[in-house]
Amino acid sequence: MSRHASSSEKAKQRTIVREVRGIPFFLLREYLEELGGTATSEEHVEGPGWQADLEKMQSFRLGSLSVGQTRVILKIEDYLADEFMERFSLKTLRAGA
Repeated sequence: MSRHASSSEKAKQRTIVREVRGIPFFLLREYLEELGGTATSEEHVEGPGWQADLEKMQSFRLGSLSVGQTRVILKIEDYLADEFMERFSLKTLRAGA
């Protein structure tokens, strides 16, 4: 269910930063494309009312285990943020053991 925003709501923008572990960089970009975005470069995806920058981070290490990390910096119109993050979170959800 999408909601319509007034012009004053559309002017407000939010920046959301998430550090994601264990999901390959290319797959995060693909998820953003599945959420309506278009990759304009390897590290940048733009969608209606939002844009995301992806930054590769140093791998997270726990003993001998090394897990890739990516920082996602999302700039999004405020009225879209909650629904978008709910959908993004479902795509990046991983079950633990």
